[in-house]
Amino acid sequence: MSLQVNHLSKVYGQQKAVDDISFTINKGEIVGFLGPNGAGKSTTMKIATGFIPATSGEILVDGLNVAEQPMRVKKIIGYLPEHNPLYLDMYVHEYLGFIGKVYQIPFSQLKSRIQEMISLCGLEVEQNKLIGSLSKGYRQRVGLAQALIHNPPVLILDEPTTGLDPNQIVEIRKLIRQISQNKTVIFSTHIMQEVQALCDRAIIINKGKIVADDSLKNLMGNTENQPVIIVEFKEPIAETDLSALSGVEKVIKKGNQYHIHTKIHTDVRPALIQFASQKNISLISLRQEENSMEEIFRSLTTDATA
Repeated sequence: MSLQVNHLSKVYGQQKAVDDISFTINKGEIVGFLGPNGAGKSTTMKIATGFIPATSGEILVDGLNVAEQPMRVKKIIGYLPEHNPLYLDMYVHEYLGFIGKVYQIPFSQLKSRIQEMISLCGLEVEQNKLIGSLSKGYRQRVGLAQALIHNPPVLILDEPTTGLDPNQIVEIRKLIRQISQNKTVIFSTHIMQEVQALCDRAIIINKGKIVADDSLKNLMGNTENQPVIIVEFKEPIAETDLSALSGVEKVIKKGNQYHIHTKIHTDVRPALIQFASQKNISLISLRQEENSMEEIFRSLTTDATA
């Protein structure tokens, strides 16, 4: 079950919210969809779920065109919008029953399916409470339960952990990982640690255009950011001495540490060890700063406005 986006564009007046983007997500993939506010993430997801039309291009879900067969597509998609639209005056089990009927789950299966979702999403204690009385974390669980109740092969989750505390975020991550087996999953987020915890692949969109689409391994290993070596000596060192070493671009002193920006594909660590030995200076620590999703995100979206 795949999700294919082909040359998709969406225009509002003079503004292009989505600008000719294409990508494919295959069965079993969990893909993070990243971008600054206003980059086009939610717009793309709303088009994929049939809530708004595209200006041009198409989205296919298991080969079905969303614009041409919206009702068939909605039956095989589970969708959690950014702003979780729940009926606050309904009880949890009552709401899930209502959603199950919307998806035409047979009456003979509906009760067991509701209980399965309540158990899967950790709602046992809350199932007889009004949704309006639940915490943000439990409301998100109810939102995930309604997205899953018809057992869709494709999940589209728009910022599923927004507004949650750290403990709730960890719980929702575990739940997404658990329910995503044998499903096609795309979710948007601003939390880079979430992508590293859940995804093997990320798509980054900026100003309506895709600026990166690759595995996390490649994104984090093949960035063109300058490698940075962080070194600390027992005694103070003149920054000019370190700058004179071959392969060093610049040196920035931060407290007792020296952040040494090096040329790409250059490893200056052996030269630093030799430098310390020649100067008879104790080397306290020496490490290379790891690339992070935050750094990669910033480098690809530096011109974006929040």
